[in-house]
Amino acid sequence: MDFRDREYSRIKRFVLSFRFAFEGIVYLLKKEQNFRIHLLVGTAVLILGFLLGLSAVKMAILFLVIGIVLSLEAMNTGIERVVDLVTEEYHPLAKKAKDVSAAAVLIFSFAAAGIGFLFFFWPLVNLLF
Repeated sequence: MDFRDREYSRIKRFVLSFRFAFEGIVYLLKKEQNFRIHLLVGTAVLILGFLLGLSAVKMAILFLVIGIVLSLEAMNTGIERVVDLVTEEYHPLAKKAKDVSAAAVLIFSFAAAGIGFLFFFWPLVNLLF
């Protein structure tokens, strides 16, 4: 195998890695209700932020926070699928793994809601009153 073949192989692996990642996103959108809910709420939050004229820094923070919530939800799904692959029977450790990964999503979702409250409270109060 000469240099060009190795370089083509690297490029092919790189392109395939994106394809596999997009297949994961499609799976999440088709099969995972919680991912769709987080995506819908995140989209609504971003639209509201634009409509209220939040600063670029606040919008960047919202994008980051929403991305982290979606990423945690994806990781939670991955952990759940691996646990399901390892055992179909009830096992207390399998339950703990699933519960803890779900807790990670919940914990950060609460943090994201707190950030949203801080960013949106006064602009909404000023808009309504």
